Amino acid sequence: MSELTRPDPSSRQGEPPGQGSAANQGSVSGRDFRLFWFGETTSLLGNSIAVVALPLVAVLTLHASTLVVGLLTSVAYLPWLILGLPAGAWVDRLPRRPVMLVADVVAFVAFVSVPVAAWAGVLTIAQLLAAAFVGGCANVFFTTAQRAFLPVLVRDEELLAGNARLQGSESTTEVIGPGLAGMLVQAFGAVTGLVANALSFLVSWLCLRTIRTPEPTPPAVERRRLRTEVGDGLSFLFRDPVLRSLAVFSAVSNIALTGMSSIEVAFLVRTVGAGEAAVGAVLTLCGLGGILGVLLSPRVSARHGTARAVLLCHLGAAPFTLLFPLTGSGSGLAFFVLGGVGCSAGVVAASVITDTFRQRYCPPDLIGRVSASAAVISFGAIAVGGLLGGTLGALSGVRETMWMLSGLQVMATTILLCGPIRRMRDFPESARAITAENTEKALS
Repeated sequence: MSELTRPDPSSRQGEPPGQGSAANQGSVSGRDFRLFWFGETTSLLGNSIAVVALPLVAVLTLHASTLVVGLLTSVAYLPWLILGLPAGAWVDRLPRRPVMLVADVVAFVAFVSVPVAAWAGVLTIAQLLAAAFVGGCANVFFTTAQRAFLPVLVRDEELLAGNARLQGSESTTEVIGPGLAGMLVQAFGAVTGLVANALSFLVSWLCLRTIRTPEPTPPAVERRRLRTEVGDGLSFLFRDPVLRSLAVFSAVSNIALTGMSSIEVAFLVRTVGAGEAAVGAVLTLCGLGGILGVLLSPRVSARHGTARAVLLCHLGAAPFTLLFPLTGSGSGLAFFVLGGVGCSAGVVAASVITDTFRQRYCPPDLIGRVSASAAVISFGAIAVGGLLGGTLGALSGVRETMWMLSGLQVMATTILLCGPIRRMRDFPESARAITAENTEKALS
């Protein structure tokens, strides 16, 4: 890490320092970022509706078991384990915007097939799982390309603001989406929410098509074997103690949090006895914590330092998960809401700061592969968490599973306490000046 130097902010991949910056980068208030932001927000709203609508389709329309409900979450993130690492290498070889455009089309086709099949009377659990899996494959490529594309749209010093806006959209849609999904399901049936999700990908596609910012030309480097390029991203991630510590914590935390979220609808409907509208309202209120986290992230990082802020946010968020299994009917739903708000606020605030650190720190020619490597660990754990939540819920009981997984989330914070982050005030400075020619030296 000591070999890495901070680049001239005006230098870009494939360009000499001081050239191309004005053309290729802009402000968070610029036209192209606003288009990108709007498309992402619309797509995220559709996803937030689907997070509630898809399990409700399984529970209410197909009368699926708790195990199947957990599998829906698991198969949606399984593609990260299968495609995540090669996707990072492919994204580093290709222009990022066309990758996102294709991913939007694939996701639209996958999710629109569910309501079409339902209206035709041929919908099955197998098709629900297939739609979740194909949509997950599209998400692998879109997310990997998006994280590498954002530094093209905005200047380096505005990455935190850009990430905060995107995370703010995600948190806002998590507030609006579940409540909207509950109303749509009550008024028009369980599959209607998936229509809204499918259409949101078309909006995202149209917004991406109208972005004018050109991507910098990748440097002319010798094309190597895919396995070698994937290995470079993994090596950079695991040889860096800060990135490694964040990745391991993210994996364990996501197993716990996703295990709980994969069965939360079944928990609230079957164990607690809440209706569809109440489920939507509870999850909507929980999403307010994410908005709070976005608002807090720049203030906490400015006051305490970026690394210390991430540690404080995770330590503060974990105990709130212990309120989930205390949830009861009526006023007892307040336990779930309070736990959701507190947990979401800390996790989202930490995510904004961590994503910005990665984008600034990683070399341009490795950013896709490093981001994909981190995402494989993180989202692969989500696939495990969804399967674990559904399996434990079926074997041990849903409330008992919530207790076990909330305890796991609290214990996960010891990973950060034992790592290098606890000794830092701020994360290391940017290392994006590294180019393809000296990447091998940095990895050795």
